[in-house]
Amino acid sequence: MAMVLGNEEVDYGSAYQHLLVDIDDRVAIVTINRPEQYNSVNHRLHQELVEIWRDLGRDPRVNVIVVTGAGEKAFSAGADLSMLKHRMSLANEERYNDTVTWEARDLVYGMVNCDKVIVSAINGAAVGAGLAVAIMSDISIIAEDARLGDGHVKLGVAAGDHSAMIWPLLCGLSRAKYYLLTGEMLDGRTAAEIGLVTRAVPRDEVLDTAMGLARRLADGSQQALGLSKRALNQWLRLGGLTAFDYSLAVEKMGFFSPDAQEGVTAMREKRPAVFPSSTHTPAAH
Repeated sequence: MAMVLGNEEVDYGSAYQHLLVDIDDRVAIVTINRPEQYNSVNHRLHQELVEIWRDLGRDPRVNVIVVTGAGEKAFSAGADLSMLKHRMSLANEERYNDTVTWEARDLVYGMVNCDKVIVSAINGAAVGAGLAVAIMSDISIIAEDARLGDGHVKLGVAAGDHSAMIWPLLCGLSRAKYYLLTGEMLDGRTAAEIGLVTRAVPRDEVLDTAMGLARRLADGSQQALGLSKRALNQWLRLGGLTAFDYSLAVEKMGFFSPDAQEGVTAMREKRPAVFPSSTHTPAAH
């Protein structure tokens, strides 16, 4: 499908490799489309998840955006191993200039600044960058048996992406600390009960529920909805974005550490990590 922005034409079919975009009756359905890899995020998809909110936000045919994952098992399984291995193999100077961190920032800022309502239909597992998309959506519908969680600490790096910013607002600081410091996974029912997502429904009702809501919102006053979203997101701008920028910086620093090297290696070898910092014996005074 093509759209016109001034003199620039964007063709979703050619511009996006791993995102499918279908626009019907003012609702855009965005499908993360790497089902054989559980919709995991590679470099190309990471870039696309930055750009899609800008393109759809400017598309006059679109009032509401629904985002989901292809297949039946995953919304998005986060960064794929090749992406993590690439980040760990970079020299220090290259890692400092690594664009993934800035893309992670732009992904979140793009969703916050998009005036159109975004609804996530979380049809399966959601972690990493996929979890950021799921949780940063304005309204989130999840399968009751879907699993989600932020496992940054299990990789030996600080909880970056989105979590330090928005989890405390959604489920409270105490619960946010528990799940982000332990890396423990939640199922959809628990996530809805603590307020991390909007609503949990049976798996086969997730997309229909999200689409029904999207079509209702598409008939509403787009001016009122857009301005209401801006007003509500002032809570994020008041302090959440400061926490987010800090979390990205310390996450990036973590990728320089032996702990991160061990975390990625352990994940690749499917074994528990033994972090150097956990076995270090402080020097005697």
